Amino acid sequence: MKELVEVIAKSLVENPDEVVVTETEKEDAIVVELKVGASDMGKVIGRQGRIAKAIRTVVKAASSKSPKKVIVDILQ
Repeated sequence: MKELVEVIAKSLVENPDEVVVTETEKEDAIVVELKVGASDMGKVIGRQGRIAKAIRTVVKAASSKSPKKVIVDILQ
């Protein structure tokens, strides 16, 4: 899931070298944290969070076979 979020985020931002994705595994979930540059935050979130919601939807669809829930957090 980490690679998927990284590819999506890098295609959206102007500074792809500032994109950092970390993946943490917990008991019942996998947490994917996405950090982008301050100037690119709006591009990743989108108007009213539409882009962020779309990223989460794609990741959820890709992880449907996994028994664990995947959570995507966008950090500043």
